[in-house]
Order: sequence, then C-alpha cells, then structure tokens
Amino acid sequence: MALAAASVVLAGCEGQPPGAAQGQAQALQVIVAPVERRDVPLTMEMVGTTLGTQDVPIRARVEGFLESVSFQEGTFVSKGDLLYTIDAQPFQARLVEAQSQLAAAQTHLAKAASDLARIAPLADMKAVSQQDLDGAVAQEAAARAGVQAAEAAVELAEIELSYTRIQAPIDGLIGLTKARPGEFVGREPNPVVLNVLSDIDPIRVRFSISEREYLVLARTYLGSQEARSVRTGDDRPDDLVLLLADGSEHPYRGRLVASAQAIDPETGTYSVEATFPNPQKLLLPGQFARVRALYKVLKDAVVVPRQAVSEIQGLFRAYTVDDNGSVVIREVQLGPETGDGVVIESGLEAGVDVIVEGLQKVRPGMTVRPVHRDAAPGAANPG
Repeated sequence: MALAAASVVLAGCEGQPPGAAQGQAQALQVIVAPVERRDVPLTMEMVGTTLGTQDVPIRARVEGFLESVSFQEGTFVSKGDLLYTIDAQPFQARLVEAQSQLAAAQTHLAKAASDLARIAPLADMKAVSQQDLDGAVAQEAAARAGVQAAEAAVELAEIELSYTRIQAPIDGLIGLTKARPGEFVGREPNPVVLNVLSDIDPIRVRFSISEREYLVLARTYLGSQEARSVRTGDDRPDDLVLLLADGSEHPYRGRLVASAQAIDPETGTYSVEATFPNPQKLLLPGQFARVRALYKVLKDAVVVPRQAVSEIQGLFRAYTVDDNGSVVIREVQLGPETGDGVVIESGLEAGVDVIVEGLQKVRPGMTVRPVHRDAAPGAANPG
C-alpha cells in the first residue's frame, strides 16, 4: 500500500518544476488596489487669521477721569449704547465760559451795529467825517467776526462735552476694558484706546500667498484686470472652505472680497481677504485659520493610493500584479496629490492592480498572492 501511494504522488508531480507546488502554497500575500479613473478636484490651502468685518477701537477723545463702564465685557452691544462716561464737570465749565463769551460778543456787536446805524446818515449829510464812518464800519465787522468766533467756541465746547459719553459706533462684540472707573484716560501713558468693538458676522480671514499661488488664485477667483474693475464681492463664487485650528471645517462657504494692490517686494507675498458667514458667532477675531480654495478639476485622471508609490533616487515607481500573479515594476510620473491618493500622469492605466501593502518584500518577477483591499479590509501582510 505504501508503494502504491508513493507512486501516485510521483505521478501527480510529474511535469512540474521541483518545489512548484510548495512555492504556490507559500506565495507572499499582498494587498492590492485597482488603478482608478475619476475627476480630481485640485485645491490650495492658505494660512491666515480671522478679523471682524469691522474692528473699531473705542477711544477716549478727551482727557479726564473715567466715571463709569456701562457694559458687560465680552457681550454684544448695539449701536448707540452707552459704553463709558468721563468726568464732564471741566467740560461743562468750559461750555458755560464759551456761552458767556458769546453773549459778550453779541452785546458788542449790537453796540457796533447801533453806532454804524447812527453814523451812516450823518456821514451822508457830511455831518461827520469819512474817517468816523470808516471806523464805525470796521468796528461793526470786527464785532460780527467776534460773534462768529464765540459761536465756534461754544460749538467746540459742546462737542468736547459730548465726548465724555462714549457710545457704541456699531453693533458688535465688545472685549475687555483697558481702563476702570477712577483712572485718568485720554492721554499717554494713560489709556487712550479703551476697548475694541468688532462686527463678527460675517467674519473675515486675512492670509498671505506666494506669487505662484496668486497667479493660480487670480485666474480662478479674481479674473482679468478688466473683469476685476467691474466685479464686486457679491458675485464671486462662494466656494472657499475655512478650516479651524482644531481641524474642523466651518459649515459655511466663503468668498474673496478684498486684495492688496501689489505683491510685497520684501516678502514676495500677496495679501488677500475672504469673508465667511458667522451666524452662530462661533468665530472670533484673532483665531488661526486655513482657507482651502478649489482652483481646478482634473477630468478622468488616473489615481492610485499614495502608499502604492515608492521613490528611489528621485524616481517614482509602483508595483503591479499581472494575471499570473507575477510582480511587475512600473516607472510612473506623478501629478498632484488628492486626499489619500495621487494622480499618475504616465506609467499606469486604469484597471491594473497595484500593491499597497507588502511593498518592502516584493521583487520584480516574484509570484505573489494578491488580495483586494476592498475584499479583505484590515488584511495585513502575513510575511
């Protein structure tokens, strides 16, 4: 019986290379993925910081002691709301003084006008000299100018008095106050800028780009010089994506609204501003942000997973598996990256399987056992 079994085994192995059956059983398992063709969106990312649509510094426009702070720091205020009051007594006194000087000037004008009215008929009758008439005319003109100067002084005093009540110039978010009641404000080194009020819906993002990025962005978003001269921010596309510091994506798309008039020759960068809706008031001025812009779509591009491509001495290559399970090396030219894939400009065609796991142990011509990544998610290289 033993001899019969041995003869059967020998007959079964007849015509096969020595060790072929054992080699197939021990073929290295590799994970492969198909080369795909699909449309690939190309994007660029710019780093910037957020700004309010308006960031208005709240200034003390007159000197004095701060009497009150009439808002809750870090809250939203409305245009016209009282923010600060400064001691108004010195300015009220100046106003009273200016009003008294105006009254005196008006009295002087009344006397000068009366003298002129009395002297003018006498001059017509040659009862007084021409010199007396000229003097009366000059006195009346000087008194009239004195009244105008006194009126201007009263107006200035009223304006300065109004500056002691600082009101919100816009609707917005107000920050931490830089002065407290009792402090002298309005003159260095004392606080002059007391706070900052920001309109944060929409929010702006300012970022700088290189000259190359400017050319790409200009062709896509800014248009030609002729188009730019008549195009407004309202008709530019809302397809900018805002990425926040925690990696999350702002749910609202934005658009470019402003740009510099020239590239900075010292840094070689170009400053651009984009605006994004911020209805939940989540974004605040001064935050770190990245702006992603779609500038082109490659139609029907050849794409492979990024891990399928290796580099040796500046040359890129991918390993494919033919119908017989043999490894074939392909020299490839890379295009732009997209997500977890990379565009192949030449060297591969759609429908071919490329090795994505096990690259370190394969060699050209080697027989492997391919397992498709989709069919065996999580499959690892057993070798």
